[in-house]
Amino acid sequence: MKYTKLTLVTLLLTSMMFGQNTTQDAEMLRQIYDQALTNGKAYQWLDDLSNDIGGRLSGSLEAERAVLYTKEVMESIGLDSVWLQPVMVPKWTRGIPEYSYIETAPGITNLVNICALGGSVATPHGGLKAEVVEVSGIEALAALGREKIKGKIVFYNRPMQANLIHTFEAYGGCVDQRYSGAKEAAKYGAVGVVVRSMNLRLDDLPHTGAMSYDDLPVSERIPACAISTNDANYLSTAIKLMPKLNFYFNQTCRVFPDVKSYNVIGEIKGSEFPNQYMVVGGHLDSWDLGDGSHDDGAGCVQSIEVLRLLKNLDFKPRHSIRVVMFMNEENGLRGGNKYAEEAQLKNENHVFALESDSGGFTPRGFSIDADATNLAQIRSWNDLFKPYLIHYFEPGGGGADIGPLKKDGMVLAGLRPDSQRYFDHHHAANDTFDAVNKRELELGAATMTSLIYLMDTYGTTSEMSHIKN
Repeated sequence: MKYTKLTLVTLLLTSMMFGQNTTQDAEMLRQIYDQALTNGKAYQWLDDLSNDIGGRLSGSLEAERAVLYTKEVMESIGLDSVWLQPVMVPKWTRGIPEYSYIETAPGITNLVNICALGGSVATPHGGLKAEVVEVSGIEALAALGREKIKGKIVFYNRPMQANLIHTFEAYGGCVDQRYSGAKEAAKYGAVGVVVRSMNLRLDDLPHTGAMSYDDLPVSERIPACAISTNDANYLSTAIKLMPKLNFYFNQTCRVFPDVKSYNVIGEIKGSEFPNQYMVVGGHLDSWDLGDGSHDDGAGCVQSIEVLRLLKNLDFKPRHSIRVVMFMNEENGLRGGNKYAEEAQLKNENHVFALESDSGGFTPRGFSIDADATNLAQIRSWNDLFKPYLIHYFEPGGGGADIGPLKKDGMVLAGLRPDSQRYFDHHHAANDTFDAVNKRELELGAATMTSLIYLMDTYGTTSEMSHIKN
C-alpha cells in the first residue's frame, strides 16, 4: 500500500494525537478486506437466511427458524459464548392476498396493487368500498374537516422528495402518513386509508411497513393499505377527472396476542476489559412480502461476519465484542429495548455499538452519534479507509435497535451504504436475495469489521480519559 508524503504527514500527526500505530492499522485493514473479499461467508449465510427460510415477520415460524439458524452459525464460528435472550413480540398476520380496484362507473373497474400495512385491522367481510378523498399529508385533514372526510377513504399521496440526495431524509419526510395516517383519518370519520408507497421510483410494487393506532379504541380502528407508486399516480389522475369514483379493497389481516421470541447473541470475551462491551448487530425480523435480504438480512450476516473475520485473523480484542441479532425492529423495537433493559439490569458497561440496517449496497462510511472528541477520533481514521473508497464520517443516528443503549460518553454508529436504490426494495416483494450484490455485501462487512477493530484498539475518548485518571 502506497501513501503520498502529505498523507504520511497527516497520518503521523493524527497518530501522535490519538496514540495510533498507522502502519499496523493499515496492514490490519488490508487483511480484513482481503479476507472478506476472498474468503467471506456472509453471502452464503444470506442465501440460507433468504432462500431457505424467507421473510421473517415477528412471531412467525420463519422468524423462529431464523433464530435457530443464526444461533447455529454463531456456534459454528467458535465464539466464546452464544445464547438466546427471550423477548415478547407482537404477532400480526397478513392473511390471504389483498385485492383492490378503482371503480370509475358502475361495473367499470381497474385493478390496482395494494398491500396491508403492518398492524392494520382487516376490512369488513367482503371488503370495503367508498369514495376517496386525496390529501397531501396528515396536516391537510384539518383543512378538509369532518364533513368532507366522514364515510370516505383517505388517500395519502405525498411522495418521497426526489431532490434530497440522502434518501433516508426523503423517507423521513413522508413516513408519518403511513405510520399515523389511519389513526388521524379515523378522528374525522374516515372508513379506510390508502397510502402512497414509500418508494422513489415508479413501479407496481406496494411497500408495506409499520402503522399504529396508538390509543384509538379497537372499535374505531380503520383498515389501512399501501398502494404502488404507479397506481397512486393513476388514482390521483382518476380522482381529478372523476371526483366521485369509488375505491375498493379487501384484506384479511389479524392481530394476535404477543408471543415469545428471542434476540440471538454471541460474544468474544475481551482480553483487557472483559466487562466493557462493544456491540455490532442488525435486526433478524423482516416483512413478509419478500425475503428481507436487504432489510435486514444483509445487516445480520455482515454483523456475524465481523466476529468471524476477527477470529480468522487471530485478533484478540481488548473489549468484549458482541454480535446481536435483534428481533422485532420492524413493528415494535421489542428486541432493541429488551437488550438495553437487560444490559441496565446487569449493570453492563457498553461503550460502543454499531448497526447495519440500511441495505447491503456499496458502503460509503458511517453516521456517528457521539460527542465532538469521539467524532474527531473516528474522523482521524479517514485516511486508513480511503483506499477502500470509504469517505463518509458524519454526525447522525446509529440505528433503531442500538438507540436504547445510548448513554453519556458512549459512541453509536450506523453503516451507511449508498442509499439510492434502497427504497426500491424496502418493505416490498422485491427485497430478495437476487437484489444483493455479493461484493458489495462483503465490502460492507469488511468496513464494519475495520471500525470495530479500530474502536477496540483505541477505545472511546471517555475510556482513555478514565485510564489516564
